[in-house]
Amino acid sequence: MSNLEIKVYKNLMGANEEWAVKIRSVLKEKGVRMVNIIGSPGCGKTSLLEYIGKHGTGEKTPVPFAVLEGDVETTKDAERLNVLKIPVSQLITSGGCHLEAKMVYHALCDLDLDRIKLVVVENVGNLVCPAEFDLGEDAKIAVLSITEGEDKPVKYPMLFREAKACVLTKIDLLPHLKFDLPACLEYVKQVNGSIPVFQVSSYTGEGMDDFTRWFIGV
Repeated sequence: MSNLEIKVYKNLMGANEEWAVKIRSVLKEKGVRMVNIIGSPGCGKTSLLEYIGKHGTGEKTPVPFAVLEGDVETTKDAERLNVLKIPVSQLITSGGCHLEAKMVYHALCDLDLDRIKLVVVENVGNLVCPAEFDLGEDAKIAVLSITEGEDKPVKYPMLFREAKACVLTKIDLLPHLKFDLPACLEYVKQVNGSIPVFQVSSYTGEGMDDFTRWFIGV
């Protein structure tokens, strides 16, 4: 069992846009990139990060990144990443449906940004509210599992419109579900024709090398 410390942040509110500007200033000063991963509860966000932490690009390339783990309660997801010795802090919203920039700013400044070149914000599980709040990130990543249905890109278009990539997870389950993959891809294209769609399985590893290469090069 890892004995790395998990810091917990709670109840830090403030004017979001002002704090997002401060975040961008810190990231620029330190030469650090930050991505904001958004998707429903259980879509596989943490599993993606676990896979990358274990396997890198599949070419033994280290992927040094830190994670700011957002959740309504508990440190369960942070504990999963902590075991892999990934630097991780838990951001608890205590009922809030999304992370706000002030909380992210304080957690970000506590990281050793001289040794980390990529910070990943795993937002609270939600397809709506997190997409509306700027965290000063370089990119939003939309995560959708095939267990959720193919119509989500058009039902929740803001996230997919603003994302720089869409990750379609649990693709190994495709033979067992009534999921219309061509329709889903067309829906993503309707909302945002410029983003890549990565079809992946963090269970089998399918598609993960391509996504990881994109992920570390954002």
